[in-house]
Amino acid sequence: MAKGKDVRVRVILECTSCVRNNVNKKSTGISRYITQKNRHNTSSRLELKKFCPYCHRHTIHREIKK
Repeated sequence: MAKGKDVRVRVILECTSCVRNNVNKKSTGISRYITQKNRHNTSSRLELKKFCPYCHRHTIHREIKK
């Protein structure tokens, strides 16, 4: 089967505020979510507002490279 031509791909979403605060070692980790997106409809990077257990609030999670 052709794996490179799948329409729906798995993406990893990472918390943006944990990445910035992790330099100062304030947070204990980085919040990550795994989801799917349609490659044809959403060609740009995905941004969703999700709950971060390390920040204890809803923050913007951006798509990262695998």
